[in-house]
Parts: sequence; C-alpha cells; structure tokens
Amino acid sequence: MNYEQLIHEFKAKFSSEEARLFFAPGRINLIGEHTDYNGGNVFPCAITYGTYAVAKKRDDYLVRLYSVNFPNKNMIEFNLNDLDYKEKDGWANYPKGMLRYIRERGDDLTGMDVLFYGNIPNAAGLSSSASIELLTGVVIEKLNQLSIDRLELVKIGMRVENEFIGVKSGIMDQFAVGMGKKEEGILLDCQTLDYHYAPLKLGSKKVLIMNTNKRRELAASKYNERRNECEQALKQIQTAIDVLALGELSEEDFEQIKHTIKNPTVLKRAKHAVYENQRTIQALQALKNDDLSRFGELMNDSHTSLKEDYEVTGFELDTLVETAWKQDGVLGARMTGAGFGGCAIAIVEEKCVDNFIENVGTRYKEKVGYEADFYIASIGDGARELEMEVRI
Repeated sequence: MNYEQLIHEFKAKFSSEEARLFFAPGRINLIGEHTDYNGGNVFPCAITYGTYAVAKKRDDYLVRLYSVNFPNKNMIEFNLNDLDYKEKDGWANYPKGMLRYIRERGDDLTGMDVLFYGNIPNAAGLSSSASIELLTGVVIEKLNQLSIDRLELVKIGMRVENEFIGVKSGIMDQFAVGMGKKEEGILLDCQTLDYHYAPLKLGSKKVLIMNTNKRRELAASKYNERRNECEQALKQIQTAIDVLALGELSEEDFEQIKHTIKNPTVLKRAKHAVYENQRTIQALQALKNDDLSRFGELMNDSHTSLKEDYEVTGFELDTLVETAWKQDGVLGARMTGAGFGGCAIAIVEEKCVDNFIENVGTRYKEKVGYEADFYIASIGDGARELEMEVRI
C-alpha cells in the first residue's frame, strides 16, 4: 500500500482535510539473542519493513484509532482520561499505553485520529509491537509539539511492553526501532545502555529473513519462563560472586562458578546467556576485521545454543536454519527474535539468493506442510516523521 492509498484511506475513515505521515521500522537481531534482559550485549538493526501512521491532531480529548491490517474490526475510540488497559481493545493497547505514560510526564496532550498500516508479518518476531509503540510515541511528540529525548521514548516503549501489556521483554526491540540508522547495526550493552553504531559492510551479500509462518503470541509463550529461569541462575551465582547480571560474566568466570546452579535446566539457560553474550562481542570484532566468514560461524553457533541450551527454536525454525546451512553461498543462519516460531535470518551471496529461496522453501514445505515466506532485508533508519505534510 503506497502513501496515496494510505492517505485516501485516512480521509475515508476520518473525513479529515489534512494529515501527517510517520513511520517506524521493525528490527532484526543479527546476533545476541535472549541476552538483553540478562544485562548482555545485542547487535540489532532496523529494517525497512515497518509500520506507517497517518495522523491528525484533534481539539478535544478523543482518540480514534483504525488499522488497515484489521479491516473487519471497528475503529477503536477512547478518551485521554480513560487510558486503562482493556482486553477488548486488542492491538490498540500499545498506542494507549504510550499515551498513558507520556501523559504521566506532565505533558498536556490532546486527542488524535490515527490510521495505522504495517507490512511486518504479525507475530513473526520482527518487533511489530515495538514498532507501533515507538511510532505512536513519535506521533504524540510531533502532534503535540513536545521535545522528548529519544532514549526516554525508547524507555517508555519498553515500559508499555513490560507494565502495560505484561511482557517481560528487554530494551533491545524498542532501542533498535527508535535508534536505528541506515546501513548500520547497533552494538548495545543492555546493562549500561552504552551503544555505538557499526557499519554493515555486506558487499555482495544479502540478509534474508525467513518467516516460518508459525504464529506465536509472545505474552503466552515460554518467554517469561526463560527469563525467570535466568533470574534463578543469577541468584544462585550471586552466592559465590558479586555480579548484577549474567552479562557481566566471561566464559571463564561462568565455568568456575557454574557449580552453584543446581538445576540442570537452569544451568543450560545461564550458559546460553553467558556464551551468547561473548559471541556477540566476538561478532562485532569480526565485522570490524571484515571477517564475514567468522561472523557467519558465530551466527551458526548462536542458533545451536538457542536450540540445545535455551530451547526456544522448535521444529519449524530448525528446519529453516539447518536447511539454510546446506545451501551454496550461505555464510551463516540463525533464528532471530524470541523464538517459538517467528523468523530466522541468513547471510547469503546475492548470486545464490534465488536458488536459496527455492531450495529452502521447497524443503520447508515438504517437512512442515506449509510454506515459509522470504524477504530480502535492507537496513534502514529508526522511527520518524516522513519529510512531507500532506493536504488532502
């Protein structure tokens, strides 16, 4: 759906004379999975798939939201004086949470009419929820002529996810969506929030997103269970060493104190968190050295750990990744996101992309019974107002 179609749809729904256009990306995480809430490092980037909003400020306290992605559902309306979570509002609770917490800053907000459209596959693990959170934050900021530090907006987005929606995620998704830069990845220390950008010099290689098309509802998955297991491990480790997070441990540190973790399952979870964090640091160095082969090896090791130690991959993701490993021109492949379905990524030589998609797609359908979808990912900028104001 192009800009003109979105604006036409906005006019049809809201009978408005003018509107402004906004965009927030989805994200992929190249390496460093389930390390963010363990105080470790991640290496995500924003992608050019994402969520659009056409929006107009109102003169009252009424908020009206409509999603093109859910055409069979009615427009959702609520008042700024009633910003409680309501299950019946479904997806609109993400914008509602952003309104609630930004308003708690003391900002004087007015209502708004907003039409949303996203081209991120739902429940694919590409951060559609963080995309709509940061998108709404930028809409609120610009329509109300506020000045909100982008890192603060990122933290508000995470608060919506954690407290308003009830998913105990880390900050990586909101950070990548809010802070992304074109053709650059972000090395983020999730404990200190120190970060820096790293150019992604892929040359003739492409990043492919492979969608299992297995839906997963993050809040209902075992995501929170994994986080709780890591918290158990940390408490036991703290009886032997003074650390605030698993991400502070080196591989050598972990091997010396792992005996404090009595439950073998909890031990595996902690091992993944520690070793994956070190893989992320090594991956950044590989990129700095233009050693994409080493980067690919680390991606493969990451998936193996996510399968065997963290147990968040599953049949569908393993089928995609393990088939990808056997294809010509593949440097590395791994699941990305929380797991339990969703997407995997692969770095593939451009000349091999068509054969890769055909071979992996065919094998996946044979084994799983339905098709996977494939997307060539471009690395894009973070959440923003698009440089145009449209009068209808």
